[in-house]
Amino acid sequence: MSAAAVFFLHFFLTATFCVGFGGTGGGDGSAFRYSEAPDYRNGVECLSVNKEFVSSCHPSLVHVALTLDSEYLRGSIAAVHSVLRHATCPENIFFHFIAAEFDPASPRVLSKIVRSTFPSLNFKIFIFREDTVINLISSSIRQALENPLNYARNYLGDILDHCVERVIYLDSDLVVVDDIIKLWNTTLTNARVIGAPEYCHANFTKYFTDGFWSDPVISRVFQTRNPCYFNTGVMVMDLVRWREGNYRKRIENWMEIQRKRRIYELGSLPPFLLVFAGNVEGIDHRWNQHGLGGDNVRGSCRWLHPGKVSLLHWSGKGKPWVRLDAKNPCPLDHLWRPYDLFKLV
Repeated sequence: MSAAAVFFLHFFLTATFCVGFGGTGGGDGSAFRYSEAPDYRNGVECLSVNKEFVSSCHPSLVHVALTLDSEYLRGSIAAVHSVLRHATCPENIFFHFIAAEFDPASPRVLSKIVRSTFPSLNFKIFIFREDTVINLISSSIRQALENPLNYARNYLGDILDHCVERVIYLDSDLVVVDDIIKLWNTTLTNARVIGAPEYCHANFTKYFTDGFWSDPVISRVFQTRNPCYFNTGVMVMDLVRWREGNYRKRIENWMEIQRKRRIYELGSLPPFLLVFAGNVEGIDHRWNQHGLGGDNVRGSCRWLHPGKVSLLHWSGKGKPWVRLDAKNPCPLDHLWRPYDLFKLV
């Protein structure tokens, strides 16, 4: 791809706010009120980063990407708070927020809320152009899974500054209860592009329709791989390899097939499985204790999987802030509450 084409694609997909102002949101932001988080500082063992001149290209940074929208803002704020609270070097973490173009709260309002909640945070907000993906999205078993912002992770290689060579992608419905540098230091072996906890005992066939498995041409995509389920809400991504391999286009190709053939029922997960399952760097399960939101229909209560825990993930229909506000929480929802900075007024 030519330099001019890369520039045009980046401009089309994103617009960027480098934010450095304080205050609370007005207009759309009046509905969002958050307490200011404690000022988390680096430990003595951390490499120092000059806060006045830090940019996303600084070599000492840990890069974390999350989506940011009015519906899940409370979850995103809690996720950021949890990362900072448990980090040895919180000042060396740079957050890349992907905001929807047509969200009820404008990106500028959202950025003001983030800055007022985390005054010392290193972050940048990018606008995701929803028409980039809207014509590729097919209906799902739950309407929330059709939100174009769910697909922003497919475009991180184009959205983020090209000097960012690696990023941790996190969903907005989770909290980190360990030092994120441990996840950042994951080695992606054998030129793998992503790392994530894998679940090889899951029934992999259920993520695709009978029509997919009965088609001898498209189902042979897994013929030379031993595919395992993985959750795309927690991923370590090598963006250099991602860009070189044009993985955005590979995912889009499967979404185009889905529009014509109906080969899966879920939203943004199956295309990732089709491209990467069987070629993922396996990360310890402690880094994605997922499914705490229950299934995608009822949102029933779930319990932790056996083993240690570094990250709690309320994937599924039920979200902890909704159940807590309704005074009908699941037992594990109380583990999310300490990171919630929302003020009920």
